[in-house]
Amino acid sequence: MTTKERIQAAIDTIGDEDLDELYSVIRNFAATKAAQPTTGIMAKLKGIKIEAPADFAANLDQYASGEKRVEDNLH
Repeated sequence: MTTKERIQAAIDTIGDEDLDELYSVIRNFAATKAAQPTTGIMAKLKGIKIEAPADFAANLDQYASGEKRVEDNLH
């Protein structure tokens, strides 16, 4: 049985009173999939925002060891 056949079999078990709700879920799922851009890993990484002190990168080892604390150096 293919996936479409399994989906159809599951739909066939849903009562008529619930079909509008199921259709809404399917429509939202399809819209979400259509709206998702196909971006590469670098574009996704570029979108990451980090809140850290100005010297965080230069002193990463001190922050990692606990010698410096992020909370003390955020402005």
